[in-house]
Amino acid sequence: MYTRKTTAQIAIMRRAGKVVAEMHEACSTAARPGATTLEIDAVARGVLERRNALSNFLGYHGFPAVICASPNEVIVHGIPDGRVLNEGDILSIDCGAIIEGWH
Repeated sequence: MYTRKTTAQIAIMRRAGKVVAEMHEACSTAARPGATTLEIDAVARGVLERRNALSNFLGYHGFPAVICASPNEVIVHGIPDGRVLNEGDILSIDCGAIIEGWH
């Protein structure tokens, strides 16, 4: 069932989307050879804190991070850890933000 959103609700969802865009930009900058996926997660946490937003992922069914970081052979929903990125690695990052209950 479709529920029509108010102008105010849509504005909050847009803010959440802008936070996600900022997280992706910050993570992209942090994803350099020598960085760990856990360090990249910390960068994303910083964006959420600065924007007074919450993570969609942290705590969801026990997920321990604010991003999914999937390097190379990790298909999806990789958990950030101490793995060090190397030149030429392919990294997929997924993240989300909640503001005032809106995603």
